Amino acid sequence: MDRLSLPSVTLCAATSVNLQATVQALHACLNQIDFAECLLLTHERQPTDDPAIRVVSVSPMYSSQAYSRFMLHDLLDHVQTEHCLVVQWDGFVLDSRQWSPEFLKYDYIGAWWPQFSDGHDVGNGGFSLRSRKLMQACRDPSFRSEHPEDVAICRLNRSLLEERHGIRFANRACAERFSFERDRCGQPTFGFHGVFNMVPVLGRERFWQVYRSLDERAGLRVDRRLLWRQLGGDRDALARRSRFLADHLLLR
Repeated sequence: MDRLSLPSVTLCAATSVNLQATVQALHACLNQIDFAECLLLTHERQPTDDPAIRVVSVSPMYSSQAYSRFMLHDLLDHVQTEHCLVVQWDGFVLDSRQWSPEFLKYDYIGAWWPQFSDGHDVGNGGFSLRSRKLMQACRDPSFRSEHPEDVAICRLNRSLLEERHGIRFANRACAERFSFERDRCGQPTFGFHGVFNMVPVLGRERFWQVYRSLDERAGLRVDRRLLWRQLGGDRDALARRSRFLADHLLLR
């Protein structure tokens, strides 16, 4: 099979926490695809010695609010290609064979959000494809820059982006082929997002290795019940689940 080449796409991750897991997510993408460039935007000087990953020094992002500000205002300064593929430690490429050239026709694609029913339901930013045109439009003085950044883009400011800047959001069918997060539609996808999806994606052993490498786990609080159920089912399940529960009773 020919290796996928995306010369107009920059692979990007921006973080100050869970760097080891983030580097592993970048590797999962780089193992399948040749990008124009791969950027790890972080305050750490040398989180990896992989020459395929260019580390760019930026201000620390220790909170999700700081991450949102960076993505809305600063990401544009680092991306030179027409599009960038944004990944996080818990969202990355699954199967490069599911890539479609149609994806590049849009300014924004992220997983479909089943929790919204008003048509503004695409989508999740943790694994998303964004155009420079979109990033430039987010600097419009009328853009309401709020947290979380994907909701600010895809819901709060969607009408502004579409009407004033001609931004094209992928439709639901395209988003479902691109990625999944809160709803897996049963078809193969290019990627995924969500720690609550990592056990079925990676398997329990691999998930536990990633989990133990995390230096920031507070973000897992919302979906800890899903993870609790997924960590069951093998001979070490009780011990694993007990350790997981202990971690979340003492969240940092």
